[in-house]
Amino acid sequence: MADEPARKPAAPPTNLQEAVGGPLGMAETSLPAVAFVVAYTASGSNTNTAAIVAVGLALVLSLARLVKRESPMYALSGLVGVAFAAFIATRSGRAENFFLPGLLANAAYASAFLISLAVRRPLVGVIVASLDGEGSEWRSDPLRVRAFVRATWLWAGLFLLRLVVQLPLYFAEAVVALGVAKTAMGLPLFGLGLWLTWLLVRRHRIPAAPAQA
Repeated sequence: MADEPARKPAAPPTNLQEAVGGPLGMAETSLPAVAFVVAYTASGSNTNTAAIVAVGLALVLSLARLVKRESPMYALSGLVGVAFAAFIATRSGRAENFFLPGLLANAAYASAFLISLAVRRPLVGVIVASLDGEGSEWRSDPLRVRAFVRATWLWAGLFLLRLVVQLPLYFAEAVVALGVAKTAMGLPLFGLGLWLTWLLVRRHRIPAAPAQA
């Protein structure tokens, strides 16, 4: 009988650009918030002007995706998010509310990771297993479960750190500082989280099945 194929070792994240949707994905993640802050400052703290500039930039980036014949859903998701944030800011008249959806999203993500730990189903394990087709085998490996628990704590801590830093700025109505914090704690922290997760998970892969004659 031929040898059974061995399970491939964990591969590192290809790169940060691919993880967030390529160069356009990176731009969609950070540039609208930067544009909002710059326009807000340049216009003399005019929330409506800042919102228009941010939405306009998000629209340009979405059109760029459509020109490249990428998925319309993926192209429009960023635009919808920015438009919603701009709507909240202009409707309330408070520029800091442009960042409120992001803060709520971080709170939701942190809660999801913490709840998964409480029910002993670390979310990183569920995600990784679904991506590599491993199924639920990892639950029977104590070392692998421990690695996924640590990685899940890592991501919960990442989202909580964003809240700890950005919430005081939000309540202080420090729009410029909030925009800087959001940008600095966006892609850099996300990339660090991906890398550290790979380091934790790769050490405890389920061993390959032994070869049989």
